[in-house]
Amino acid sequence: MSKASKRLSPLGAVGIALGLVGAFVGHSASAQDVAITGVTVATGDGSEPVENGAVLVRGGRVVYAGPASGMPASGGATAIDGQGAWVTPGIVAAITTLGLLDVGGVGESNDSSARNSPFSAALDVAPAVNPNSQHILVHRAAGVTRAATTTSPSASIFAGQGAIIDLGADPDAVMRPRAFQMVALGEQGGRIAGGSRVAAHVLFRNALREAMKLGEDARIPGRSSARPETDFGDDVPVDPRLSGEYAERAGDVLLTRFDASALVPVVRGEQLLLVAVERASDIRSVLALKKEFPRLDMALVGASEGWLVAKDIAAAGVPVIADGLDDLPENFEELASTQSNIGRMVQAGVTVAINASAMENPRNLNQYAGNLVALGRVPGAAGLSWGQALAAITSVPARILGIDGRAGTLAQGAAGDLVVWDGDPLEVGSTPVKVFIDGVEQPLENHQSRLRDRYRDLDTNDLPKGYDW
Repeated sequence: MSKASKRLSPLGAVGIALGLVGAFVGHSASAQDVAITGVTVATGDGSEPVENGAVLVRGGRVVYAGPASGMPASGGATAIDGQGAWVTPGIVAAITTLGLLDVGGVGESNDSSARNSPFSAALDVAPAVNPNSQHILVHRAAGVTRAATTTSPSASIFAGQGAIIDLGADPDAVMRPRAFQMVALGEQGGRIAGGSRVAAHVLFRNALREAMKLGEDARIPGRSSARPETDFGDDVPVDPRLSGEYAERAGDVLLTRFDASALVPVVRGEQLLLVAVERASDIRSVLALKKEFPRLDMALVGASEGWLVAKDIAAAGVPVIADGLDDLPENFEELASTQSNIGRMVQAGVTVAINASAMENPRNLNQYAGNLVALGRVPGAAGLSWGQALAAITSVPARILGIDGRAGTLAQGAAGDLVVWDGDPLEVGSTPVKVFIDGVEQPLENHQSRLRDRYRDLDTNDLPKGYDW
């Protein structure tokens, strides 16, 4: 068994949990200085895990992560003996609807689509994110610390402006509003646009050209005129709807003023554009858009047939947030899907993160990553190394989303997002025993954990009166 597969005994895991609980009682609103030793450390940068490692966090930022022999003095920090646990960066989940719904089938609690809205590209998820959503609590307990959240395309090919959120137990979930725009082009886009991919591409090009013209005529300011820095230290483009007095538009327009204005940062390359597409020919068509709109900052989402055009994707320098282990075609645009899709794209030089939106439970991202490690040992298949697999759910999605070096990694100066696991995090049975976001220990209790604890003891005397026979 490799060092990446070693696990703690149940007794050891319990010991770690109790030790950490003793070190941190309750949830603090301020960052904690923490020095964890006696652990296997994986920094999330693609490298292999380091045994007998250590991690030091001060003031909410990572100071050191690596071999214990190289850790600087930790004076004043709370010292924790990890007893063989594993420490990784927090998982970065892209793409999700976290914070936008509680019960999918109950419309009043579901803000993940807006099929009856008169707006599309202008939709901004930031005001709707609910930090108390049980979905956020459940995924935090699974080691997810940051996520890209967005609505789904429904009334239009445009889903709207997604946000990057943290999953901390505080009211300030949105770390970067209007972080990206989402558009569906393939089967879904064609269906929404009028029943054909032809209609979707015309609608998309028209929207970009409307945005380009409006941005020029209305003198909408660019990124250099943005508001002060956010918590991540990034400029947030000024809301393009605050466009000044030059607001006249031609009569032959399809988009509302809000929607056209919202696409101005996209056409200028100031806002990431996520393009949902699966089929190889559709991917080529999307890549060709760079010739027509060279300033677009794009990433592909889905890309089930990406391996067929992996060299083209790599040459275009377009990253991919790919479905994890598709091996059966769910529709005609995925006929060439294969579990080796991600591995083959990585081998061709494509930057690839694992897509959370393709899963029923995004909290299982680490299991999908682990399956890609196992796939690499199958003759004729293409998987990922252990380090590559962890990076595909931590530093790589962070890089694609524009928060490289600040999330998804244990690099010096990065946010103190780390997860303490009771074993190899890419093994199915491993679970987090502690989660920190910005150096703050997070509570892991949620509805699921309470149900687990409630029914762990099946003594009927403890059942509610409604079940007391």
